[in-house]
Amino acid sequence: MQGSLMLDIGGTWLTAEDRQILRQPEVAGLIIFARNIEHPRQVRELCASIRAIRPDLILAVDQEGGRVQRLRQGFLRLPAMRALADNPNAEQLAEQCGWLMATEVLAAGLDISFAPVLDLDHQRSAVVGSRAFESDPGRVTRLAAAFICGLRSAGMAATGKHFPGHGWAEADSHVDIPTDERSLEQIRQCDLVPFARLASKLDGMMPAHVIYPQVDLQPAGFSRRWLQDILRGELKFSGVIFSDDLSMAGAHVVGDAAARIEAALSAGCDMGLVCNDRGAAELALSRLQQLGVKPAPSLVRMRRRAFPGTEYRQDPRWLQAAAALREAQLID
Repeated sequence: MQGSLMLDIGGTWLTAEDRQILRQPEVAGLIIFARNIEHPRQVRELCASIRAIRPDLILAVDQEGGRVQRLRQGFLRLPAMRALADNPNAEQLAEQCGWLMATEVLAAGLDISFAPVLDLDHQRSAVVGSRAFESDPGRVTRLAAAFICGLRSAGMAATGKHFPGHGWAEADSHVDIPTDERSLEQIRQCDLVPFARLASKLDGMMPAHVIYPQVDLQPAGFSRRWLQDILRGELKFSGVIFSDDLSMAGAHVVGDAAARIEAALSAGCDMGLVCNDRGAAELALSRLQQLGVKPAPSLVRMRRRAFPGTEYRQDPRWLQAAAALREAQLID
């Protein structure tokens, strides 16, 4: 079986236990959270210490902007994506925002931020809300395409989430098991549009912990119907499929962490995330070792393609992009 594990650590530096688990070949990624971050130099040093052990690991963060922004002290406070859409030059601002975010994340030593959010803001889901660009699928597609262009020009791979759309389901999959009762045809005509139109531009995709019972009784991240038949088959997506965090309540429908990661990989995920629970991560790792998994070759697509120097804020493009966002009153 093909697949691997992305996990996290507890502090701002590596413990002996962290070093030991990161040496396991089934671990192919690490995601950092606010608790792991003090300032840019510390993040660079942490990343360097990780790469000294495993230079091949994919190092990730959630740096969407708005309320989902882990890198804060010493970093730009980026706007929520919904704030971009209210401007007449929204697409240009989206591209600049993507470039600024990616440049800072790459300069900190990381590979990717899990972005952009392609969910539609139906004014139903509090967990999506302003993280979405818009409610109109065509406009979301255009704004997200511009954001992706910014990411790529900075040297970062793009990951769309949360396939096939989390915006209609009202429950928060962090603490509950959301459902979306609409038909496949309704989803195709609306929420699926940005994912379908941008599939060829995305390097990664993250499915939702949402059940769409008219399509499959399993959440999308555990569904061969969604991941194999629709995402791979119909949308021709060839990049990396990341599970959303398998520690979230929305993933508990399939059992413990070992059962969850096996179910995610069996459905078609290339990498399973198990965060904020080292015991669960160890259980998932043990199952991967039993299964004899090998990392997906496509993971190489997620590695950083550029490494901005620490003086990136002197770059004329940085100054121009930051000035544009300030003029639009999107950043301080």
